[in-house]
Amino acid sequence: MAAFISDLYEKLASATSETRAPYVEMNSEIKKLERSLFKIQDVLTDASQKEITDQSVKRWLNELQHLAYDIDDVLDDIATEAMHRELIGELETDTSKVQSFSKVNDMNTKLHVLIEQKDALRLVLKDRNIGKKKTIIEDYKPLWWMHLVLLLDDKRRKRRWSTSCWWMNHARLSRFKTAPSSSMDHLRGKRFLFVLDDVWSKSYEDWETLVDPFHVCAPGSKIIMTTRTDKLLKMLSYNDLNKLKSLAHDDALSLVALHALGVNNFDLHLLLKPHGVGIVEKCERLPLSNLKALGRLLSTKYDEEVYWKQVLDSEIWTLPVEGEIVPTLKLSYHDLSARLKQLFGYCSLFPKNYAFDKEELVQLWIAEGFLQQPTPSDSTQECLGHEYFDELLSRSFFQHEPNNESLFVMHDMISDLAISIGGVFFSRLEKDIKKEALEKYRHMSFVREEYVAYKKFKSYKGAKSLRTFLTTSVGMVECSDCFYFSSKILVDLFIELPLLRVLCLSGFKISDVPESIGTLNHLRYLNLSRSTITQLPESVCNLYNLETLIVFGCHGLAKFPNNLFKLKNLWHIDIRDTWYLNETPPGIGDLKSLQTLSKIFVGGEGGFEITNLKDLRNLCGKISIAGLEKVQNAMHAQETNFSQKRFSELEVVWSDVSDGSRNGMHEKEVLNELKPRNEYLKQLQVISYGGLEFPNWVGDPSFLQLNYVSIRGCKKCTTLPPLGQLPELKKLFIDHLDGVKVVGVELLGTGPAFPSLEILSFENMRGWEKWSTNSGVVFPCLQQLYYK
Repeated sequence: MAAFISDLYEKLASATSETRAPYVEMNSEIKKLERSLFKIQDVLTDASQKEITDQSVKRWLNELQHLAYDIDDVLDDIATEAMHRELIGELETDTSKVQSFSKVNDMNTKLHVLIEQKDALRLVLKDRNIGKKKTIIEDYKPLWWMHLVLLLDDKRRKRRWSTSCWWMNHARLSRFKTAPSSSMDHLRGKRFLFVLDDVWSKSYEDWETLVDPFHVCAPGSKIIMTTRTDKLLKMLSYNDLNKLKSLAHDDALSLVALHALGVNNFDLHLLLKPHGVGIVEKCERLPLSNLKALGRLLSTKYDEEVYWKQVLDSEIWTLPVEGEIVPTLKLSYHDLSARLKQLFGYCSLFPKNYAFDKEELVQLWIAEGFLQQPTPSDSTQECLGHEYFDELLSRSFFQHEPNNESLFVMHDMISDLAISIGGVFFSRLEKDIKKEALEKYRHMSFVREEYVAYKKFKSYKGAKSLRTFLTTSVGMVECSDCFYFSSKILVDLFIELPLLRVLCLSGFKISDVPESIGTLNHLRYLNLSRSTITQLPESVCNLYNLETLIVFGCHGLAKFPNNLFKLKNLWHIDIRDTWYLNETPPGIGDLKSLQTLSKIFVGGEGGFEITNLKDLRNLCGKISIAGLEKVQNAMHAQETNFSQKRFSELEVVWSDVSDGSRNGMHEKEVLNELKPRNEYLKQLQVISYGGLEFPNWVGDPSFLQLNYVSIRGCKKCTTLPPLGQLPELKKLFIDHLDGVKVVGVELLGTGPAFPSLEILSFENMRGWEKWSTNSGVVFPCLQQLYYK
């Protein structure tokens, strides 16, 4: 709430500029809003503390949040209308002025009522910095049972069990249940140990499906299940349950001291000990769910004694437990800054076991307007979002997905906490929603289903205030998974939800996008990835506020609209894996705000020149440049100024057709000028390059983060670059380098080679005759070697 109000206050301050409020009356009304909001800002700290126990204050804050959303939408309407007039060269009509004035005047009236109510609620001014503790909790994990398999001595385990022990949490369970029975044949007649960690399913049918393949196993096999609910176990007639016991008092006190102070007792912190004892008792001496969490929460405070007493006396301890949300988690949430609370609350839209992609989540935060505060000149909203995500990760609101370090998950208790925070503003479409509630929701999501019927969404006709319409999934979605969406839903969606800022229909078999999408004036984020669309309608170019456009994996997409240059706010376009798109979308060079442009084609029907990239000064992230054989002069490549661009992934592609026009020296000069900024690059792919050798920057050890290199189809190359000197290189793939006869010293470089390499692959090396190495250390970390 506080973060949203702060952002809105900044918008009001800028909305009185000539372009947004071009006449005196409107300026006056907006100034009133600004002054009123400032008065309310002063009491938000007090209100956020009192809402914990005072339902009247909580209702007041909800009303304020609803009104803040409405004000934000009105300001957005005014700003969008101004952009439209500027683009087409028209003046604002009197009718438009009157409508805007009326809306702002209405907002002022409602805000005045809330100001009067704040006095009745006795909300007072407090130091806005109170409660904003500066702490990073490094390693708190919510209630996760120990992985019992890992506690077994390896030799004893092999003697006891004739096949490997398995550990599985609920996130992996759904995929295991659907495995074909043939994949379980190796269990036949064998004894096994299977550990199911943190099961929250209550379905007897799920259990039968899971255990059915195990009926062929040998007697003596065991299944260990951990759960916080015993409903399923009682259904299975298991009544003699082993329940987790509390720690002894002294052990519990030691655990708090260890995580809060870095020592095993309070001998050197006697003033804190009474508070520690009280906190231990309130936690009921449960180790991981409470004591470890609070220990981390209490660490590194500037005024330890005062803060420890505040935690001990917090009214949160007196509140009833909501489901599985323990008081410790609520304390951890209330310790967050206003901005982090806002970002965490947004995550209530995602189902349990959702695999979060950090980049995707940050893009959504930006689209929702959560990262509007000023940033340093060398930073971006995306960088700021990454910092916030990392802080939530450090506080264990996120944790790494067990099988994919690049993805993240929320423990289901944390997910429950997020849902309780989301309240009346966030909802998942999991059941019928009453019309009165639907009218209030601002953000909504639903889990993809194979077939989505029209009747599922008929209630959306009352959700006129909805800002977010987001499709999600449980666990990982495979490329072969198919989801079908009624075309009538799509047509009605754009009519019924005029205030949408985020629209994600990723993964659905949608072939046509209606022209009416151009009426979504507020839209910032449009994700149609992995759909079956073949083109985007021209009306997309009327979405002046659009910031992110994702059509990744739209294999049939072959055409972009012609007036893309109108989307001045567009900063992210993802057109990866679009097989039939063979030219750069027209107007790209005019989009000065672009930060990420995943794929570029030099030449094509539009005649895109590589020099068109020189004005895109903010390009960063992932980029692929194809058609480099069409670059006539290496100086044109130099003008792109790649050495100053913060690319994390770079792919450079020449045509795989070799004819007499290809000049190896020229292509080397072009590649040399495409050297990216070395401190950011993590992945490099060079495809069908026609030079005899590589420029010096390929393999330069100054690329300290470069961990993945792929060189493919460079058939004229006779020598490899010194990639062995890259300190962080973990994966190296070399394919179809027909001209290379000797692999050795030139690849390894001088000194110890490939200090971090884990995977090395050579394929289709038709001319390779000899492998030679020097006497230095080579491949100390190699795990996989492929030759084909």
